[in-house]
Amino acid sequence: MDTQSLIAFLAVAETGSFSLAAERLHLTQPAVSKRIAVLEELLGQRLFDRIQRRVTLTDGGQRLLPRARQIITMVDETRRELSDIDGEVGGRLSLATSHHVGLHRLPPLLKAFTQRHPNVHMELRFLDSEQAYQGVLDGSLELAVVTLAPSPHQSLLVQPVWIDRLRYVCGPEHPLLTAPGLDLSMLADFDAVLPGEQTFTRTIVTEHFARQGLKVRIAMSTNYLETLKMMVSIGLGWSVLPETMIDEGMRPLPLVHPPLLRPLGYLHHRGRTLSGAARRMIALLERERAANGSTAHGTSVHEGVNK
Repeated sequence: MDTQSLIAFLAVAETGSFSLAAERLHLTQPAVSKRIAVLEELLGQRLFDRIQRRVTLTDGGQRLLPRARQIITMVDETRRELSDIDGEVGGRLSLATSHHVGLHRLPPLLKAFTQRHPNVHMELRFLDSEQAYQGVLDGSLELAVVTLAPSPHQSLLVQPVWIDRLRYVCGPEHPLLTAPGLDLSMLADFDAVLPGEQTFTRTIVTEHFARQGLKVRIAMSTNYLETLKMMVSIGLGWSVLPETMIDEGMRPLPLVHPPLLRPLGYLHHRGRTLSGAARRMIALLERERAANGSTAHGTSVHEGVNK
């Protein structure tokens, strides 16, 4: 059924006049009359009686009136909902991020997103990167912004946005600082404090050691890099941290080795139709990626680990 004919019908019914309906719709009176005629032919019912200058609804017109209003209301609501896809966005966005990314990388983007799209209900969850991966895989999360896996699942679309350069660090009074001819084998003789066993960051470190036939002596583990930073600063062991986290409470170890690079970025399931809110968040992340230059263009950028 032609909605334009229904709109013309409602205008005539509400104004009681073809000429007033034409003015309301910014149409000519013959155009309104034609739309009503099309509707009457379609329904096989006369909808208006025209007696002299009076226009009144027939019995068929009376029956059509509430349904016509319902149809137009439904069409308008549907149009508004669909406009969320490419226009103003609403609805829900289930987004997971790791604590490090959520504290050090994501805040400016989240602020920009919430300012631009105040009607989106953000369900933000702080999870370990590995848990966030699983959430996206099983469909409980729409989007994750985390440390990226060395070998992501083929069902996931994974895009690096930032690259963390990792550095071996220790406390300012650690004996490794004064060790002559420091190399990786010396680190293997001292306690390390690192993220948990199944984390992507720990995998980078242990595989770096394994390629030289060495094992890491793990004393303590935590997935919170801020806690690792504290542990290092008070001398509980050496660790590996993003270069951006190094401050006066620790010292980079003067090791000569290829760069240890950790990609951070977003991922979503290839088989999932993304909401308008998710697409808007990805657009912000893509602008951030472009601003970072050419350092984040692939998923296999750990130092030799994934190649």
